[in-house]
Amino acid sequence: MENLWAPWRGKYVANVGKIKGCFLCQHLKLKDTRKSLILYKGKHSFIILNKFPYNNGHLMIVPIKHIKNLEDLGDEELNEIFLLARRIIPILKKVYHPQGFNIGMNLGVCAGTSVAEHMHLHIVPRWEGDTNYMPVIGGTKIIPESLEESYRKIKSEIQNSWNKKSK
Repeated sequence: MENLWAPWRGKYVANVGKIKGCFLCQHLKLKDTRKSLILYKGKHSFIILNKFPYNNGHLMIVPIKHIKNLEDLGDEELNEIFLLARRIIPILKKVYHPQGFNIGMNLGVCAGTSVAEHMHLHIVPRWEGDTNYMPVIGGTKIIPESLEESYRKIKSEIQNSWNKKSK
């Protein structure tokens, strides 16, 4: 077995099983959006970077209401989630130049979600060849950009693009 040095995961691993409640709701309560990884907060939903991304720029759009079933969302909540998806994709295209996206929801534990009680929409930028020998041979995915750098880039572009359009 080979080891991959990832000290930033130590805090997470040490606290598995100790974390009470919904981490998405907890992040929403934090005042520091950089620490919470929240890129934007709307009336009914928010955009947050995935702390354990599949690729750079992997984010989630989450209803503010703690809800697990898609069918329990009101029309305004559902509309805002997909309107934010439509608005954030051009930002991700500008910042990362992906060749495509995976967009989807894992509803229920058997569907692959690790947060079954608070539904969310994943948006994952993709590039041809973005999977290489590391995940196949080493069982390890390489994410070349830090969360802090991803946050800075995306947040800056949201502020520049969306604020100009609303004036």
